Order: sequence, then C-alpha cells, then structure tokens
Amino acid sequence: MNRPVLIALAGFCLASCSEGGDGGDGAASAPRRPAPTAPEKAALLAALPAPYNQADLDNGRRVFARCRSCHTITEGGPNMTGPNLYGVFGRAAGGHPGYNYSTAVRQAGFTWDADRLDHWLENPRTFLKGTKMSFAGIPDATDRRDVIAFLKVETGYTPPARP
Repeated sequence: MNRPVLIALAGFCLASCSEGGDGGDGAASAPRRPAPTAPEKAALLAALPAPYNQADLDNGRRVFARCRSCHTITEGGPNMTGPNLYGVFGRAAGGHPGYNYSTAVRQAGFTWDADRLDHWLENPRTFLKGTKMSFAGIPDATDRRDVIAFLKVETGYTPPARP
C-alpha cells in the first residue's frame, strides 16, 4: 500500500476515535464515527481489492438511490422495510439486531462479503429462494461493482491489513 493511502487511513482511524454521546434520550450511546471526508473516501477506495478499487463512487451513490427507500446506511440508523446496512460486510446474513428477516435469510448460513453481495444484488430472488426482498436486482455488473464499493466506503468497512 502506498504512503498517502496509509496516511489517509491512519487519519481516518484517528478521526474515528471519539467519546460516547447522548442520543437525545438521556441514555449514553456508543461512539459514532464521523462520516469520512472526500480524501478519506478516496483512500478507502484505493485500499479496496480489485475490482472495487476502480469503482466510481458517484455512480455507486446514484445506484444506491434505488435502495434508499428500504435501507439506511448510517451507523446506528434505523431499520426500514430492509435492515440498516452499516457494517454489513463481515456480518452474518440475517444477523442485524432488531430486523425481522425472512426464514431464508435467517437460515442462510453465510457472512456478507463483496462476492455474495454481488450475486444477491444481481437477482435477490434467485440468489436466495424465499427471501422477502422484492427488489428486482441490478443487472449491470459495473453498477453492482460501484454500489458495493460505495457501501464499503460508506458503511464502516475496514480493508484487511496487507502484509
């Protein structure tokens, strides 16, 4: 990994350290990461494995607009028709607390990664029979690559350390 990427990632990690706060209800809440800045997003994108490091984040944001009516992506965001997607990478399918998943998703037995999400987004109903997700899918591979990279950058994903 090159030096500017490492510096940006270190800055992102340091900026992520903050004190816990009050969620407005008087109860202490877990610390939340500030939204990444444009340079931090660029560094995170560059640190992703191929082909995601070549993605167009603006296109990914536009493609994700199709998903916003059902999903939120902010840390601690609410579940809607679909679960909140913050931290989705590395999470067990059907594992977001407080969301009522279909039996098919609860019993899927896998962890979300880019490859599984790519196949899911292509056509959720054929990827996992019995899902209650009614979304028809994203047929274009470039759009799927871009939305997956967008989600990695926006939902707290941390690329594994490279030797």
